[in-house]
Amino acid sequence: MKEAERYLAVARIRRPQGRRGEVAAEILTDFPQRFEKLRRVWLDTPAGVPESAEIESAWPHKGGIVLKFSGVNSISGAERLRGRHVLIPREERVRLPAGSYYIWELAGCRVMRNAGAGSEVVGTVTEVEHTAGGDLLHVAGARDAKRVLLIPLAETICTRIDTKQKEIWIEPPEDLLDLNP
Repeated sequence: MKEAERYLAVARIRRPQGRRGEVAAEILTDFPQRFEKLRRVWLDTPAGVPESAEIESAWPHKGGIVLKFSGVNSISGAERLRGRHVLIPREERVRLPAGSYYIWELAGCRVMRNAGAGSEVVGTVTEVEHTAGGDLLHVAGARDAKRVLLIPLAETICTRIDTKQKEIWIEPPEDLLDLNP
């Protein structure tokens, strides 16, 4: 695993906020309450090797979060952080209840289905699309990687998801896989 892949982004710094080095950041986590206790974080760098940073304080502001980092005490210091992502190690992510998954856990999973006496690799998840009707797995076909299959991320279709093995087992309705272009 590459160094940058060990981390998850929980915020993106938008701009300086105030005169004492604070920054306004966009929240990128479904668990914004984590900022109440979060102190040690990492900031991404152009070189791809995140650098450690310490949060002195954090408070919600206009749908985002204001962060004050140790050692950043001026507008110009805060300006240098513009556009950077605030990262945490993947192992510090919030544990989800059974049957819930992070999108990044599904990307790269092999999609499998029972086929007669054996199993068949349908393809590999390349992205998850959020739609009003539910999430859709974009699956690059195993036989033709240019063909993208759209598979609803529904319990009735995705009967088993094993993120450790990077596999999703499906029982698609008749002709579902033929509907995709």
